[in-house]
Amino acid sequence: MKITLTHARKTYTTDLTNGIDLSSVLGKPGEELKAWGADDVDISPVERDGWIGSVKQGSPVNFFNIKFNPHGNGSHTETVGHISTEKESVNTYLKQHHLIAYVVHLSPKGRDGDEVISLEELKQKQINWEGLDALIVRTGDYGPGHDFSNTNAPYFEPELLAHARDFGIKHFLVDLPSVDREEDEGKLLAHHAFWNYPENPRMDATISELLRIPANVNEGLYLLNLQTAAFENDAAPCRPVIFRLEEV
Repeated sequence: MKITLTHARKTYTTDLTNGIDLSSVLGKPGEELKAWGADDVDISPVERDGWIGSVKQGSPVNFFNIKFNPHGNGSHTETVGHISTEKESVNTYLKQHHLIAYVVHLSPKGRDGDEVISLEELKQKQINWEGLDALIVRTGDYGPGHDFSNTNAPYFEPELLAHARDFGIKHFLVDLPSVDREEDEGKLLAHHAFWNYPENPRMDATISELLRIPANVNEGLYLLNLQTAAFENDAAPCRPVIFRLEEV
């Protein structure tokens, strides 16, 4: 199924049958992306009054509970509620799901024992920001089962997130567990910069983390379909799917 759309006074086409899923798997031990010391996702049958909700154990149906942490288990999208007292729900504030996105590859550089992604490197990409809704950042190759916990993962300069914000980016997506340093004394400067919190919070802006972005996803312009599970929570599992845009 091919569609044609207009963006920044140019016409593009894309094939909706060729989407690229950027989400990481949940509920498959050994293949889940994890962070923050989260346990593996627990999917187990309900047990009640001697009844076990498993076909293998005699039930006519499978009836399983799922236990996970949306920030620590797999791809997720979060709102300013992640750092606010009100804990605003992503289900309430994420209302636009088809977005114009730019994929960029940025390499962390060593700095005082950390790996940091700088604003200067982003500026070197010379992105045309006109009409962009989302920025998708690939920083490395993190294979199935990668656990970022206690690894001091790469992170972003807060100025980079402020730069994206100032150019109108409402949705920032990355393959890392956080845009901030794993241990930063609770400052979360990049989160605060992107959401402009607390001065003038951007309620409809989101950050998505722990994505799986394949190496063969080239830099450039894409149509993004950003879907989340309808949890009333500051974060929810997400499934971003991108479609390469070709200028007509």
